[in-house]
Amino acid sequence: MKRVAILESLGISGNRLKQFTDAFAGEAVFDCYEKTTDPVKLLEECKEADAVIIANMPFPDAVIEKCRQLSYIDVAFTGVDHVGLAAAREKGIRVSNASGYSNEAVSELVIGLALSLMRHIPEVNVRVRNGGTKEGLVGRELRGKTVGIIGYGKIGHRTGELFHAFGCRILGQCQTWHDDFPAYTEQVSQERLLEESDIVVLHCPLNAGTRGMIDREKLARMKPTAVLINVARGPVVVESDLVTALEEKRIAGAAVDVFDREPPIEDRPILHAPNTVLTPHVAFATEESMELRAEIVFDNLRAWLNGEILNPVL
Repeated sequence: MKRVAILESLGISGNRLKQFTDAFAGEAVFDCYEKTTDPVKLLEECKEADAVIIANMPFPDAVIEKCRQLSYIDVAFTGVDHVGLAAAREKGIRVSNASGYSNEAVSELVIGLALSLMRHIPEVNVRVRNGGTKEGLVGRELRGKTVGIIGYGKIGHRTGELFHAFGCRILGQCQTWHDDFPAYTEQVSQERLLEESDIVVLHCPLNAGTRGMIDREKLARMKPTAVLINVARGPVVVESDLVTALEEKRIAGAAVDVFDREPPIEDRPILHAPNTVLTPHVAFATEESMELRAEIVFDNLRAWLNGEILNPVL
């Protein structure tokens, strides 16, 4: 009998979680905990676990190194930069993610953020509630605009498909060259993408090559009428450089769903930067995506119990 620690909420109801866990009767027992960033408490929760299920909470090397029985980490998230992969690799711990669960959710939010920026939806909402008009807030349409997507994986493909339906020209860029881009997407260099796009969307993972990638120099390549949408990871963008670009009107606006520190509770400059739409890392979070995520996570667990690995990271 394997022991599985669910270390944070999976965003589904208690009854639905019970339905999933009951399916493992006789094979696994589950211990459920509230999310914590306290390494001492985290280690206490994991000390007898053969497998753990986490979402986006930090699960660092220092904790993994001390887990005596841990053999499997089931990540209910796409990115795994919050997981101590070095320690997991050293100890031979297998790791899976839930890749694909939020493709639709993230892509749809990008469309919403683009429309919010281009049509000044937050500003006109305030105006009408205060008896104002559209004066100075006439928007722009998506149709005919060039959308550049940095990180053209499955989510990037879906975002491109949605923008294409609006009549946009689509540019895509990945760290490696691909042969499977849709016919309506032109694969270009990052420099060209930044220079030609009216809307730049970040879908890339956070790694050594992308950390701080969008900096002052890259922002300077963008059109002064262009907007930036970051639904990737906060550290992909140098936040102070983005704030300066917005304040100096080097770009027209930005929508940010991810931050260096989440939630951005400090009095950070980005909270007061002009022409911004900010959301608290909600791109992945819909009722439908949470259900799909749970299905993927427990399918991963079932496979591991049967000696297989689905959605492998390690």
